[in-house]
Amino acid sequence: MAYPNCSLKVNKDLLDPSFESYILSLDSIPCYNVELDAGVAEVKLKDTQYTLDHMKAFGMYNYLHKDPWYEECVYFIDCKGRVLNLKVTLDTALGKPREVFRMTADRSGHEDERLCASLSLTSATWAALSDGAGTLTLLRTGNRGESSQLKWEPMFSESFGEPFIILNSVSHVQAGVQGFHAIELLLLRIQKDPDDTKGSGFFTTLEWVTVHNSAGQEKKYEVSKRRLMKGKSVPHYAAVEPQGKGVMVASEKPFTFTQVDGAPLEDTPPEDMEVEKTEPIYFWQQTEEDVTACIRLPEGTTKDDIRFKLLVDSVCVGVGDYTPLLQGQLFAPVDPEASVWIIKDDKSLEVNLQKRSEGPLWSELVLGDKRGQYIVDEELAAQVHQRLAYLTAEELNANPEKEKPPCNAQELEDCDGFPDDSSTLMRFDGVSLKPTHVVNLGSHQYLFTVDINPSEMQAFCLRHDVDALLWQPRPEQPDALWEHTATFNALGYVQASKRDKKFATCAPNFSYAALAECVRRVFIYRQPSAVDTVLFNRKQGRQIGQIAKQQVASLESNDPVLGFRASNERLFILTSKNMFILKVNN
Repeated sequence: MAYPNCSLKVNKDLLDPSFESYILSLDSIPCYNVELDAGVAEVKLKDTQYTLDHMKAFGMYNYLHKDPWYEECVYFIDCKGRVLNLKVTLDTALGKPREVFRMTADRSGHEDERLCASLSLTSATWAALSDGAGTLTLLRTGNRGESSQLKWEPMFSESFGEPFIILNSVSHVQAGVQGFHAIELLLLRIQKDPDDTKGSGFFTTLEWVTVHNSAGQEKKYEVSKRRLMKGKSVPHYAAVEPQGKGVMVASEKPFTFTQVDGAPLEDTPPEDMEVEKTEPIYFWQQTEEDVTACIRLPEGTTKDDIRFKLLVDSVCVGVGDYTPLLQGQLFAPVDPEASVWIIKDDKSLEVNLQKRSEGPLWSELVLGDKRGQYIVDEELAAQVHQRLAYLTAEELNANPEKEKPPCNAQELEDCDGFPDDSSTLMRFDGVSLKPTHVVNLGSHQYLFTVDINPSEMQAFCLRHDVDALLWQPRPEQPDALWEHTATFNALGYVQASKRDKKFATCAPNFSYAALAECVRRVFIYRQPSAVDTVLFNRKQGRQIGQIAKQQVASLESNDPVLGFRASNERLFILTSKNMFILKVNN
């Protein structure tokens, strides 16, 4: 199926091409320690959970949950089944975590398959809780910021079969319907796949569950819809839109909806055109300046039947209301205003695309489309062969003293490379359950997910070259669905060198980013700030107006880091026995 391709638009105003590096600061970071009276409810992987997907989903689970609606407020679950809250008002007077809810002692049924208990703060007054054994509980928390004595009230509890963790949840009301309230949840499972004999033997499911109150009964909630998605990898990112009109998923392997309320989803593909099935359906060739494609048309096609849409990085060619003949993301950007198309002999459509950057040759016309045939220009091939002849020399570097010696791959470090796997970011419509937007993330490595604004979807951070760019989903803007909102200079590069990195996050106001290793060490990368004194770069002889600081903190514990969250002022680090709080900003 040809999906509607789009791309992420980088805001160049948020990039700093002159950024040089982080300066190590020896300024001490105040660190406060709260000893826990009971250990965190950590569930370690079992022998049957041996795949990389199990490690990503459960082994790297973040046991600490920050409240986006209330500053300096975090939650976690201990081994006694208690949901505990720690709210910081004064660093030097930290109290003990306070119990807000306790799960029932009897959580049997899937003891061998038990997962970690998971919590999702759905709204300012609601939360969703999984006991790790397959039971979902929805809790009315009240206004969590008003009183420290409020106890959470369970409003819905039901077993959903196999154990799961909650990835995301949102709460919304329906305009014009008094008293209507719904909660949307995304539940993650990794299940055995008996048909997979060559792979890992498992597949991943995302279940989109809608729970709402019954008509006229504000306190009675029931499941109204269950939609199941399947994929072959654990999603990097998965979130429901604020009004439950769609869901966004980023993963290495694409997800597709397979069931609705337990019934298989009937896939009714669009009607295909009556075109000869012989391949290829188009031919294409190129020069250094342009690309020419010739697409076969059904007999009797006129100019009025043609549907042609060309953007800078995508093309769509179709006839009438039938499935597009050619659709997808172009190999490289083009100039739409300088590109033309024409019907030749009523049998083919000739499209001439003007390259935006002259010189680089394309390896394919539309990414992933194998239905075309490339026609090689002999004269162009001879020119390219002549230019690349030096690469076939017997000596790797015949003249090492020359100005620009060739790059020696053996000198590259791990952080200089990019991941080989290509991920996909997709937005699915809540009604049709079909993709409406697809972005091929290529080598843009996923780094972390963070709550920036509680009224909006979670933002996600990707590596772009050496930088780390933060993207905020905007469901209300279909033409600009993901907005580049912040940049962390060189973070994409420096995080790749941290081989023991376990968690990454940033402050909601973008003032700093932070990395946590598996044990003890935390790295903080601050945004460039103005300097109080006059500094000069001794090599270049120019004055420096801003510097970016890197700080390292070492925790007084050898226990593994289980949770890691950031506020604008503090970093919260959870281990099995302690909660550490770093005062990053005043």
